[in-house]
Amino acid sequence: MYNKVYVEITNICNMNCSFCHGHSRAPRQMTRDEFSLILDKLKEQTKYIYYHLMGEPLTHPMLPEFIKMAGERGYKSIITTNGTLLKKRGDELLAAGVHKVNLSLHSFETGSKQDHECYVTELANFAKKASDNGVIVVFRLWNNGFDNGKNETAINLLKEKISGEWAQNTRGIRIREKLYIEYGGRFKWPDKEATIKGDRYFCYGLKDQFGILADGTVVPCCLDSDGVINLGNIFSDDIDSILNSKRATDIVEGFKCGKASEDLCKRCGYAQRFL
Repeated sequence: MYNKVYVEITNICNMNCSFCHGHSRAPRQMTRDEFSLILDKLKEQTKYIYYHLMGEPLTHPMLPEFIKMAGERGYKSIITTNGTLLKKRGDELLAAGVHKVNLSLHSFETGSKQDHECYVTELANFAKKASDNGVIVVFRLWNNGFDNGKNETAINLLKEKISGEWAQNTRGIRIREKLYIEYGGRFKWPDKEATIKGDRYFCYGLKDQFGILADGTVVPCCLDSDGVINLGNIFSDDIDSILNSKRATDIVEGFKCGKASEDLCKRCGYAQRFL
């Protein structure tokens, strides 16, 4: 069983962040029937659904219903969001039974000091309410060296808005129960036009995760934004046949030996982080 499966319920986003690779696919949102079929097919594969690969999940009008559907079938729902729509839709997430929300604070790159303060305040208000209701909330600052001082400003604002122990740990800060800050560096997304990164690779793709794009295309990891490594389509194909195909098993066996069987993986900076 996989630790997580990334289900891209929409590839549409309301922002255009510089660190995001983006994609060249046609805009698409999953339907209720498509998402229901995915839940049926994943029942032996995972218990954790991550609602993104590309796209902002809160732009999907049926997100709360999807979370409820998943919960009724025994899944836990994890959302990663830029947070700009939480003031409008945050209560819907909590009422639907979301398990965890990752807030990408590094999404805020432009705008005035006042805009930034308003943005962080809105996310802090949601985080307090969510964590008080038993939902895990993580503020992500995955932009070390590229924040132009905004990380420190954001943390100071959060300290003003949220009381807690604010204890440092190896990954970031534990603010209080169910509420954390997580640091990380920028990484280069895999791109078929990029240069080959080296001669040794390792990835958790198809080992503890895989992804499903909005059109049903199954990909080995959460970074294949254009579906270059198309393993099959979950809407039409048997999921076990997809995951046990020669192409999929070659990927897994290759990484066991520090090799990349796919050209795209050889052009992924992330695939060298775990060596």
